[in-house]
Amino acid sequence: MKSHFQFSNQQRNGIFLLLLVIITGQCVYWFVPNLFSNTSFDFTQNQNQLEAFKKELDSLRLIKIAQSKPNIYPFNPNYITDYKGYTLGMTNEEIDRLHAFRATDQWVNSVSQFQKVTKVSDSLLKIISPYFKFPSWVNQSQSQTKAYSNAYANFTKPKSFKQKIDLNIATAAQLKKVYGVGEKLSQRIVAYRNKFKGGFIADIELSEVYGLSPEVITRIQNDFTVKTPRVIKKIHLNTATRDQLVNIQYIDYEIAHHIIEERTLRDGFKSLEELLKVEDFPVKKIEIIKLYLQL
Repeated sequence: MKSHFQFSNQQRNGIFLLLLVIITGQCVYWFVPNLFSNTSFDFTQNQNQLEAFKKELDSLRLIKIAQSKPNIYPFNPNYITDYKGYTLGMTNEEIDRLHAFRATDQWVNSVSQFQKVTKVSDSLLKIISPYFKFPSWVNQSQSQTKAYSNAYANFTKPKSFKQKIDLNIATAAQLKKVYGVGEKLSQRIVAYRNKFKGGFIADIELSEVYGLSPEVITRIQNDFTVKTPRVIKKIHLNTATRDQLVNIQYIDYEIAHHIIEERTLRDGFKSLEELLKVEDFPVKKIEIIKLYLQL
């Protein structure tokens, strides 16, 4: 037991030095408090700098988000798609109302009409309406409208076939006088007519001219009609081969194959309207296709 409390001189010196270090540390802690308070101050200062850095990062992130938002360019609201409506902030119901309205072959021609059709809020309308771009003829004043609409509309009764101008000899200047046509569309009509030797076959081909709405086509037909149709050799639908059918607009080899299959099943077509039963047939182009066919 005694041996545990017997130390050499070197050991005693070590124990004394350890006690001295402990006592010195205690004295520093109690009698020099400013040393620790400075550490606390440094911690608070670092915390403030960290908060300032976080705020700067947040502001840079917000700027980046703002820059990443898609730019809005002028557009015709009649052609708003589901995705376009979503990016503009429209609800599904508002987009569906617009599509239902357009499905009836009607057109939105003003900001107020757009809101009436879609029922969008005033706040959203205020944001997106500056980007609406309607056709130039929509923005014309009432006086200009009358000038256009009365250019050929001096008759109280509908014009007879004889009174109308032949669409195959009409000039762009004459067509331009119809309300809704204008310079560009009149040039497109003439350019489309000139693609074919002999011009138009029938009035229905006006629907093939890009940019002509059904309303404008009706106005054109009030004053113009095809009097000298292009001469074409019609194809007999019930005897036509696949190679003959593919020469017709909008009929490719696959559709021609389906037509022949349907013709075989029916033991021949009884009317041209029966083409609507053909698989993958371009239904919307039936009137154009019928121009080249006969039974």
